Amino acid sequence: MNFMSLFWRFVAFSAMILSMPYLAHADELRPGYYEVNQQSASIYHIIWKAPLRTGIGPQSIPIFPKDCILKLTSTSQTPQSVIRKWDARCGLTLVGREIGLSNLEASQTDILVRVQLLGRPIESGRLMASRPFMKILADAGPYQIAVDYFYIGVEHILFGFDHLLFVLCLVLLIRRGRSILIAASAFTLSHSITLVGSSLGYMGLAQRPVEAIIALSIIFLAAEIIAAQRGKVHLTSRRPWIVAFIFGLLHGFGFAGALSEIGLPQTDMPLALLSFNVGVEAGQILVILCALLILALIGKFMAKWQDYIVKCCAYIFGGWASYWFFERIFFS
Repeated sequence: MNFMSLFWRFVAFSAMILSMPYLAHADELRPGYYEVNQQSASIYHIIWKAPLRTGIGPQSIPIFPKDCILKLTSTSQTPQSVIRKWDARCGLTLVGREIGLSNLEASQTDILVRVQLLGRPIESGRLMASRPFMKILADAGPYQIAVDYFYIGVEHILFGFDHLLFVLCLVLLIRRGRSILIAASAFTLSHSITLVGSSLGYMGLAQRPVEAIIALSIIFLAAEIIAAQRGKVHLTSRRPWIVAFIFGLLHGFGFAGALSEIGLPQTDMPLALLSFNVGVEAGQILVILCALLILALIGKFMAKWQDYIVKCCAYIFGGWASYWFFERIFFS
């Protein structure tokens, strides 16, 4: 083993260790969900689903206009979130006024808001640390749902690090435009099947085992990258679309698990699913294009280091995924 090989392995190991605190919970990109349903002229039912591990905490409570009186009716918990329900009695209509959430300054994620008032289209919006209030408009429509779930899909690829690393590993393994397009299309088709099927209740798997196997899929691709660097040509290198399709089925269950924690609007579920899936694909295409651009720049300006850099990335990605696998198996 030469000096440069040792050097790059040291770089990979150091980068992996230093980044662990930031990537410890790669699957936890789950926006909060805040729903308001009008029951009568003055009564509203509120559901606040606060994701754990995001800094929001269940202590955040809905903020309504001053003429509204809120009463907590129930509290429950899932492995990923705390769910609290309120009834609110308001003297005036909410149209044209603001609702919000307290304690969002500590938030590390956005909050998806869904408002259903009697006799009006569903209105949706997003709350965040810099914008903890939302004004209920007079002319809401399904366009807002499409936009909000599209952005959630994009974010789930860009900041859901396990799915992101799987796509990056595919690019590093293949590194050929046409083959990457075919593999990405197979991945898209397969995860769309299980995402839609699971979200509609036609199929399903336990979430934690699925997330552990997603981590294994990254480990597998990282090992294949290193094998390819050593001149070993396996089926994955020859037919990467097969591997992308098989593992895509599992990633689809992972996407569905995230959506189940966020919540889907019952009356606009097809629109929300379609928008989320389109957002996932948009994020995936953006990742692939950026990765190919970086590889092209490395090939042009650092050609003699390209193989070392790819191998270094494979060790880093494989190390992260190994940590996630054991964390999800033994500590979840």
